[in-house]
Amino acid sequence: MSYVEMPGAQVPIRMWTDPASVEDVAMQQLRNVATLPWIKGLAVMPDVHFGKGATVGSVIAMHGAVCPAAVGVDIGCGMSAVKTSLTANDLPGDLSRLRSRIEEAIPVGRGMHEELVDPASLPGVGAAGWDDFWTRFGGIADEVKFRQQRAVRQMGTLGGGNHFIEFCLDEADSVWLMLHSGSRNIGNELADHHIGIAQSLPHNQGLIDRDLAVFVADTPQMAAYRNDLFWAQEYAKFNRAVMMGLFQDVVRKEFRKAKVTFDPVISCHHNYVSEERYDGMDLLVTRKGAIRAGSGEFGIIPGSMGTGSYIVKGLGNEKSFNSASHGAGRRMSRMAAKRRFTTKDLEEQTRGVECRKDSGVVDEIPGAYKPIEKVIDQQRDLVEVVAKLKQLVCVKG
Repeated sequence: MSYVEMPGAQVPIRMWTDPASVEDVAMQQLRNVATLPWIKGLAVMPDVHFGKGATVGSVIAMHGAVCPAAVGVDIGCGMSAVKTSLTANDLPGDLSRLRSRIEEAIPVGRGMHEELVDPASLPGVGAAGWDDFWTRFGGIADEVKFRQQRAVRQMGTLGGGNHFIEFCLDEADSVWLMLHSGSRNIGNELADHHIGIAQSLPHNQGLIDRDLAVFVADTPQMAAYRNDLFWAQEYAKFNRAVMMGLFQDVVRKEFRKAKVTFDPVISCHHNYVSEERYDGMDLLVTRKGAIRAGSGEFGIIPGSMGTGSYIVKGLGNEKSFNSASHGAGRRMSRMAAKRRFTTKDLEEQTRGVECRKDSGVVDEIPGAYKPIEKVIDQQRDLVEVVAKLKQLVCVKG
């Protein structure tokens, strides 16, 4: 489908989904965002749903301002995927040992590494920019610097919630490795710190929703936020790179006889800010639950833990600010999912997938998410499908 345009106070709301299918609270959030004086455009992805301040699944372009809550609290959260030389014929019937090896190598939930992982020891990662990155930790907000040791030990860890590590097959029976994570606790604390500062600023006192507080250009608060934001986005990128290096190492060892090789890694943020130019104007584009889909750019759009995922290539549609959805998108809250579904439902909906099937991940059940096939179909003018993946192993925190 092409987009549906809804009226907004400052800009129209371009929606790549049926407006009638969007929950009322999310629609109100979109209308609220469209009232911001600095806004120059709003694009809504088919996986849109209610979030804090701004919906998940929205792309907001502003001139001379940025809204921290429109980025999300997991700054730099995103996806990485890589195609391997393995095929279905190389795989054993039981993949439980592979899942255990992945969990041993990559801490999940609140777990951490005992010491900093050396990226130079991981083929495909390397140490380029590593020392400079950690040196710049000294320039981030003083209020979070006491978290340095945790940030060091969480580098290369998964986290919990909807984050995952997956071992997948495409429709040609080629094996892919895929993972989803962000900037861990340090990114979350930086986001909360700056949202609090933004809400205290005089120019934000009359906003329709205090969670939409913004920083404006040429102010010390904006400079401090941009510094910490871009550092956290880099943390998230390194975090995924280290995890993917560890994941590849596990696969090499488990399939030693196959002498596994890997294609270049595809990686994309879906909670971030980017400086981009549209219609002759320099804009700050926030994607919260959305990926960049410039012409020819590869992206990853995952489904839930019992369904398929997609590798896509962007079509460069400027009406969406060169964006596409970041996944299937939730159709019910975590609490609603826990009320609705049981562990038996989880077992049924993840049949054939080597994964957790206990009460701790019932809120991640496929039934709590929108159908990924429909989400993909609604953005055929934003991306083209390169590969469809089906997970065989799914590791969650």
